[in-house]
Amino acid sequence: MLPPLAISAGDPAGVGPVVTAAALSQCLGTDRALVYGDAAWMERALRRYGFEAFKRIDTAAAKSLRAGEVGLVHVADWPLAMVQARAPTIDGGGVQREALEAACDAAIAGTARAIVTGPVSKEAVALSGVSFRGQTEHLARRAGVHVENVTMMFLGPRLKVALVATHWPIKRVPSTVTREHIDRTVRHLTDALGRWLPEVTPLRIEVTGLNPHAGEGGLLGTEEETIIGPALDVLREEAPYSSGDVELLGPTPAEAAFRYAADGRAHGVVAMFHDQATIPSKILDWGEAVNVTWGLPFVRTSVDHGVAYDAAAAGTASESGMVAAIRAAQRLTGRTQE
Repeated sequence: MLPPLAISAGDPAGVGPVVTAAALSQCLGTDRALVYGDAAWMERALRRYGFEAFKRIDTAAAKSLRAGEVGLVHVADWPLAMVQARAPTIDGGGVQREALEAACDAAIAGTARAIVTGPVSKEAVALSGVSFRGQTEHLARRAGVHVENVTMMFLGPRLKVALVATHWPIKRVPSTVTREHIDRTVRHLTDALGRWLPEVTPLRIEVTGLNPHAGEGGLLGTEEETIIGPALDVLREEAPYSSGDVELLGPTPAEAAFRYAADGRAHGVVAMFHDQATIPSKILDWGEAVNVTWGLPFVRTSVDHGVAYDAAAAGTASESGMVAAIRAAQRLTGRTQE
């Protein structure tokens, strides 16, 4: 039996805990999961959705979980004032970070096979006194992986896109678009698509330019000619790109690359920076795309939305993103859907 999934519920003041409970009641199937947060709070939430197959345990007892059962691991109490704040708080930042780290440690130890993360508030975690750019970077540090060796990607029904540069100010993006980072991103997307679409041959991956119109022959920028193009030429000399199993295309103007992917003419896109990737992903696959971190010693998936304090306050949270994240973790770790 495969180890369970590890799920960090996210910011208690946001939608993460609610959508975690709702999603587990829908799609756990015969799989198993460890949920990190306030065990008593999550127990009540699961019961509200009619889910009773849970027990409070420590991570060390994960092997005792039966098929279709959830283990609730208590990390910290969530006082009512913290949950009802519906805003970033110092204490809220601390408990969501602790849950994330506990889930990460379970995956590092092999007790869990993958991490599914609920949405966190970067502001709240930073308020708690730690340097925090995002869950992707924090997990990399926790796992002992240099942040430049991991890749953020979004896998959705229409678009599968990986990012060369992630959470960087726009003025710093050009300096992060290096041959080494492009090589890493292309290889990671190739690996992920191989698991996501194992039956597809050849895989077609479009690599975008950095500048408008991919530089327009150098008129609008030269990174395509001096960095991106040469990086792709080197890759094309190596397997699986040299064998024809993966067709590597580009540098292509970003608007064209995403159109080809949306139309099914490409299976994945390597984008140069954050918004170049996330705008089309969230327009075309909102609620269904999954944020995936590649390059860690375990699979990590997450919802593609934020803490949504307003939806938490109004009781209008949708669990579709968390359902997609759980199913993606199952798919990427070789578990077929029931």
